[in-house]
Amino acid sequence: MTPTHRTTQGPEGPAPRPARLFGPVHRVRRAGALALLAVTLTGALTACGAGTGDEGTRSAPTASAAGSTPATEAPSGTPSPGRTARGDEVPAPTEVTIPSIGVSSTLMSLGLNKDGTVEVPPADQGMTAGWYTGRPAPGQPGPAVIIGHNSTRHGPAVFEKLHQLREDARIDVRDASGGTARFTVTGTETVSKKAFPTERVYGATSERVLRLITCDGDFDAEGHPVDNLIVYAELRP
Repeated sequence: MTPTHRTTQGPEGPAPRPARLFGPVHRVRRAGALALLAVTLTGALTACGAGTGDEGTRSAPTASAAGSTPATEAPSGTPSPGRTARGDEVPAPTEVTIPSIGVSSTLMSLGLNKDGTVEVPPADQGMTAGWYTGRPAPGQPGPAVIIGHNSTRHGPAVFEKLHQLREDARIDVRDASGGTARFTVTGTETVSKKAFPTERVYGATSERVLRLITCDGDFDAEGHPVDNLIVYAELRP
């Protein structure tokens, strides 16, 4: 039986719980140009550095440490938290490939933790990315979100080379029916976890877009990266 996921009607549901408000200004890297953007909402991937036992990837909403609380797969076909199901279902995404950086990964389902933060792949499954079920399946209207580690205590992880992606790079997401949604990278952005652009990443849109999220930047005193890297992509016509 083909796994399915319910789509939603109208505006997207609320973004996962933000970590902090009114973060500092951060730099944006988009198609090679630098610009300054002020951000009012934040939420990110926490503790995804190598060398610790609590690697996690923090996505626009807050993400908890995957090493401390293993992620559980959200059931397919269940309306996402805070969203209204209209009854129709689409095949669940099963695989993401990014030819230009050698990424080929199956996709696990990621939901929300009890505290309202986004689940992340367990540290011992660092080479597997995850699709956040609180947003649409890739190829459907709205912002689809895929999360992955760049490294864990076990070594390099699935999104280790995500920073090498350039504008117009191809991202393919295959679903359980065998169909493929093909996306084109439109830009990348490195942001402080204290200033995560929650609305820009998770906010409602009628466009069929994709966001990839991993950790980035220097390490804090506890050995966790202080930034997140976000890749923005849009569905090819």
